[in-house]
Order: sequence, then structure tokens, then C-alpha cells
Amino acid sequence: MARGLVSLVAAVALCAGCAATNPAPPASVTSTPTASGTPVSSMAPVPAPTGTLRAKESFLTVGVADALPGGVYQPEAPNGGTDDYRCFLADPKLVSAAFVTGVQFLPGNPAVVHHSILFRVEPSQVKAALAKDAADPRPGWECFGGPALPSTSKNPLDGLDAAPWLAGWAPGGKENVFGAGFGVPMPAGSQIVIQMHYNLRAATNGRPQDDTHVRLRVSADPSLAPLSTMLLPAPVELPCPAGVSGPLCDRNAAVADVVRRFGEGSGRTVAGLQLLCGGDFVAPKSGVTQSCVRYVRAPVTIRAAAGHMHLLGSKIRIVANAGTSRERLVLDIPVWDFDNQSAVPLATPVPLKAGDTVTVTCTHDATLRDKLPALKGLPPRYVVWGEGTTDEMCLGILITS
Repeated sequence: MARGLVSLVAAVALCAGCAATNPAPPASVTSTPTASGTPVSSMAPVPAPTGTLRAKESFLTVGVADALPGGVYQPEAPNGGTDDYRCFLADPKLVSAAFVTGVQFLPGNPAVVHHSILFRVEPSQVKAALAKDAADPRPGWECFGGPALPSTSKNPLDGLDAAPWLAGWAPGGKENVFGAGFGVPMPAGSQIVIQMHYNLRAATNGRPQDDTHVRLRVSADPSLAPLSTMLLPAPVELPCPAGVSGPLCDRNAAVADVVRRFGEGSGRTVAGLQLLCGGDFVAPKSGVTQSCVRYVRAPVTIRAAAGHMHLLGSKIRIVANAGTSRERLVLDIPVWDFDNQSAVPLATPVPLKAGDTVTVTCTHDATLRDKLPALKGLPPRYVVWGEGTTDEMCLGILITS
């Protein structure tokens, strides 16, 4: 269960910075192959750094297509669709332990780059990442929810309390510089997965190309306090709207379909969320709103928060110590926007002690299936937690120290 939950974060930014509205996309950059079939890059040069480095910081840049012919990746949507979700393994060549203290995404082709997420890859996971890359005939590997690498812990809660992501980007996002004195630890030999979501609706002239880069601030200061990411998943048990019917409106059939598409682990995740959140995995309670209460296992301080749902998301809240005199509203998004999943820095950090609670609550709207272009025309279904665009998630994300 931990492997699935940890790898299913998508489109989340570590610090606020996404624009409230996105400008019209620029024209798509397309590629002209040479006689040998190698694409000729039409990408602009990677811009030079503009930020000011702090003491013991340096810039380090990696790209999705650094090792590809022509230095570009050519997105290609599978199964006749318009979206390409792709993971690329990038090696920052860390010969000693360091901290990442800031991240800047440099989208190569903004017309097709929809969003991106960075994941840490521990040295022990590099072999598995290389194997996934080698097993896919195209560059990188397909990954809607995340890189799906093996967990580094045998305790599922460890995977939820210390998730492996670094940062995320969506249109309008700027450089994320972490607060002074904090950083994400990267052991020597660590690598990075750059997950890209390409939306190819704007690619009308030829085959698009991309060479997105990520510029990291890396610090050699061993005195920095480590930042971590805590995941707060909750079940999704969204029935078909009243008066709507179809074969997949039956929950058992819907879960079987998720398992068919994503493997047995996805079925274990659906059941495991009921166990984690005090539900009944045999006869779960369905409804548009679901929640989960998590108990804090060790003292932490919440410094930023975000939520993650898919296209049927309506609203999400995170509350610390709900129903007590120490209740604090951590995150409240009353109108969900899939294209703006920035983390919100807390004006006043929230300290939590062992035994405190954090509650995530999500509301989904099944009627959006007939209104959104990405879902319109698809058969109705009972929606559970899953990786696909037709599935859903309910996930709170806390940045802690």
C-alpha cells in the first residue's frame, strides 16, 4: 500500500507561485527529423540563473532530454489520447550528501508542458528506476500517478510520513526557494525522477518536442534542518449520480476494472485506505464526501500544506486537532482547481506533538463527468482511488520540519 500511496502525488508545488489564471499558451515547438531520424532541436537555450545564491549554495541543472538524440523528447499520447505522462531519471551526480534548498522548473515547450513533479530517488532505488526506464521502449517510462518505485521502508506509515517528493510546477510557477535554514536531504548517489505531464491538444503543427530542465539550489551546509513531506490519504467511494446506471456503477466491477488497469496493488490500496481510515473494506460507506483522521507519531511542525485530487474534485480541507481547543485550520480550498495545486505556506507554522491528529476531508462531484471535456462521453462509473484520469484521489500534503 505504501508504494502506491507515496507514488500517487501529482501536480503539487512545494511553495505557492502558480498564477490564478493561465495565459494563452504559446505556439507549440515542433521538430524536424534528420535523414537518420534524429530530431533537430528547435528549443531555445536554457536561460542563465537570475537568483542570488546564499552561503554554501550552488546551482545544478538537469533535464529530461539530456541523454536523448537531438537533446529533445517528443511527447506522444498513448491510445489515441491527448496526454502523455512520462517519468525521466536524472542524475545530479551527488558525490557527497547535500540539501536541496530551492527548485526552478524551466519548461522547454510551454505549449505542451502541463505540469511537472520532482521525486527523490534514494541510492537503493536507482537500480529499480533504471530497470523501469529500460523496460519501456520509449524514453523514460509511463507514469500517471508517480514513478512507482519500491518503498525504502517495511512500515507503510513511514512511506506516508516521509514521502519522496521535492517540488512541483504548473503554469505561472516561479523559483521555489526554501526558507533559510531548511532543505530536503539528498544522500550521496541520490538521483531525481522528473515526472512530466504533456497536454498535446495545442500541438497542431507537426510533432512537438521538449527539453524541460530543472535548476536546483544545492547546499553543502550540514547544519540545515531537514524538510519532509507527510501524506494524508483518504478513501474515495463516489457512486454514480442518482438516475445514472451502467455496468461500472457497480462497485465490485469498478474496483475490478482498476485492478485490471493498474495491477493487484491498486486493489490493495483501495482496501487499505478503509483500514487506515477506520472504514469497512467489505462494505465501505459511499458518498461524495470522505475523510480520514491520522495520528501524529512524532513531533513535527507544519510549514506548508497542499491538496491533491483529480478532475472530479470539488473541495478539500485539512484540520489539525479537530474538535479540540487546539483546533487549527491548516488548508481550506472551497473550489478545487486541478491546474493550481500549489502548496500554501503557513503564515504561522503549526507545531504538533505525538498523539495529535490531522484530518483531511475531500468532496467530489460525479456530475462533472458529463461537463468536463477530458471525461465527457466516458461511461459512468463508481469511482474509487486510482491512478487514471477516470479515477480519483483524496490526498492532503503537509510540508514539515
